[in-house]
Amino acid sequence: MSYMLSHLTSAWQVDQAIVREQERLVVIRFGHDWDRECMKMDELLYKAAHDVKDFAVIYLVDIDQVPDFNAMYELYDRVNVMFFYRNKHMMIDLGTGNNNKINWAMNDKQELIDVFETIYRGARKGRGLVISPKDYSTKYRY
Repeated sequence: MSYMLSHLTSAWQVDQAIVREQERLVVIRFGHDWDRECMKMDELLYKAAHDVKDFAVIYLVDIDQVPDFNAMYELYDRVNVMFFYRNKHMMIDLGTGNNNKINWAMNDKQELIDVFETIYRGARKGRGLVISPKDYSTKYRY
């Protein structure tokens, strides 16, 4: 499904996408288009895109094609979904210890939409860090 979502192919395009959007949340999936985990996340992002179009815009970036942000945002995982609002990086406490991004492929469309809504509402209130509606820590998984 990655071909159905907008791709950013240069660092300038990524910067412009983050800087120019003033009303909606900017969601960027950094990863590889050929990676299985990214394909899974791209499909979920595509399914959610229509439902969140009023308050979020979704872009894809291949980190091989645009390596400029790899060190800055620590894009070492297979899937990296980051959030920006009014040129500000939005952080989310998912219970995993990494508050900068989602670094795994999620499974449920509604969970993803809930995360987007939570970040958007917190961003509109001026918060830089929001708490996830669900705790994704492995502490209670057996």
